[in-house]
Amino acid sequence: MKNKESLSLKQKRIIGGLSVVLFIVFCGIVGWFIGRPMIKFVSEPEKFRIWVDEKGILGDIAFIFMTIFQVLIALVPGEPLEIGAGYAFGWFKGTILCVLGTTLGSLIVFFLVRKLGIRLVEVFFSYEKIKELKFLKDRKKVNIIIFLLFFLPGTPKDLITYFIGLTDIKFGYFLFLTSVARLPSVITSTIGGNALGSQKYSIAIVVFVLTLVVSGLGWLIYNFILKIKNKREEKI
Repeated sequence: MKNKESLSLKQKRIIGGLSVVLFIVFCGIVGWFIGRPMIKFVSEPEKFRIWVDEKGILGDIAFIFMTIFQVLIALVPGEPLEIGAGYAFGWFKGTILCVLGTTLGSLIVFFLVRKLGIRLVEVFFSYEKIKELKFLKDRKKVNIIIFLLFFLPGTPKDLITYFIGLTDIKFGYFLFLTSVARLPSVITSTIGGNALGSQKYSIAIVVFVLTLVVSGLGWLIYNFILKIKNKREEKI
């Protein structure tokens, strides 16, 4: 009976390991052949806007899938997509499409991490990076801290999204985080993109400069939280 149980456990580990390897290969292939051309395409906003106008509703759907893809393949930057959305769709519609895509992509990540565990997170992020966020497993004030990390521009939301799946955070709160808490960082990018599309370059410069400043502050706050939490863990 013990042999059967150990064999079953061994088989599960092999299957889990192969799943992670296949996922890594898949991400590499998709990132190279789809991710790079996609970001290059969106980074040419005028061509992207013409393409969106030609496709109509299919263009909206295609963009949502692009955003989902960006969240799944965490190495693909999201900022060009958000700016491109503001340029091509306008800030309001662009924000809605970005939030829909990031929410759906984040939910997929959440359930994948719950299924495959830390091995999936290590595909994109080093163990050291993951270790820095271990304090988020502490239930005391963790909801407020995670909300702030999603709310502030400049924080590594892709890393946090993957890590949250390793915690026991409730699904409803995670859904709130991915759809509402990250709105400010999305809106600033889409407004900047919309200003570029409307040839309001002075407004675009002001928006991007303010975003850069706020992002810098967000990054400083993020590192400050890490230092405090890590020091407390070292004392314990």
